Amino acid sequence: MVIHIDILELVDKLEALVSAGWRVPFTVKTAVDENAFFDIIDQMRVAVPQQLQQANELLQQKEKVLAEATEEAERIVADAQEKAARLVDEHEILAAGRAQAESIRAQAQRDAEVARKGADDYALSALSDLESRLGALLRTTSNGLATLKRRQTEADAEGAKKAS
Repeated sequence: MVIHIDILELVDKLEALVSAGWRVPFTVKTAVDENAFFDIIDQMRVAVPQQLQQANELLQQKEKVLAEATEEAERIVADAQEKAARLVDEHEILAAGRAQAESIRAQAQRDAEVARKGADDYALSALSDLESRLGALLRTTSNGLATLKRRQTEADAEGAKKAS
């Protein structure tokens, strides 16, 4: 069984003991019951270390709670910093991905334009060559027809001469 005596209660008891004491006439001195006085002093000697111990325990609990709170705050800050770093990395990766996609798209458009121009150039060249060949073939055909018609006309004229 722990008896808890507050030091202020003991001080109040000492004050009451002095107040209840006998005044020595013509002085500021008071006579008190010596046994009661020393009993209160002994109680104070016991109570002060107990209260100091309780105060120390409260202080240790306070320091423990503060240390735990500080540790938790540091963990929360570290988690938040890690999450922020991840978000920044994700944002940078996303931005880099977008930039790379835009670069690839632009390159694809340039490549498509080059391919389209190449195809157009080839088609123009092929069609020009075909037109030239067809022109030559048409001239050859026209010349051949003209020659055949002239021969036929000449043959018809000779045949009519002979028949006459």
